[in-house]
Amino acid sequence: MDNHGNDKITHLQKHVMFFDRNKDGILYPSETFIGFRAIGCGLLLSSFAAVFINLGLSRKTRPGKPFSFRFPIEVSNINLAIHTSDSGVYDQDGRFVAAKFDKVFAEHAKTHKDALTYKELKALLRANREPKDLAGWIAAFSEWKILYVIGKDKNGLLHKNTVKGVYDGSLFERLANERAAKKK
Repeated sequence: MDNHGNDKITHLQKHVMFFDRNKDGILYPSETFIGFRAIGCGLLLSSFAAVFINLGLSRKTRPGKPFSFRFPIEVSNINLAIHTSDSGVYDQDGRFVAAKFDKVFAEHAKTHKDALTYKELKALLRANREPKDLAGWIAAFSEWKILYVIGKDKNGLLHKNTVKGVYDGSLFERLANERAAKKK
């Protein structure tokens, strides 16, 4: 993957790289679909994610390049697609900001200090909403809802270490490995 001369891969790039199935630095809808299937998502969610994510992020990650009906996402430019109304855990360059991550749980994990209930997750989303930012609200809601669905435990809790794993992509690898092991 071309990282524009920067040898340091950001957490946001790691988050996205799981879905770049052929590791060429370009993420196509088919790869998004396959990645979602690999982590255990159904056909409908995987299809929706492939369309929604690639349609929404392709142009943002390809500044100065012509429109493409293939809706590619350039992993090296994924920081250009950071949206508003989110937690701020990624900075403008896509780096993980530990203080912002810890703040999510310090302010919103009321029932359990290291886990969010669904009610607490909804409160987090409400607190992060910026006025007149429908696109940001939808993006944040979609991301956190999918994370809750794939990452909650049997008691409906979304644990801090699970959430941290989504920020660097390690949760996706773990889920894919668990799913593959169950198939054997």
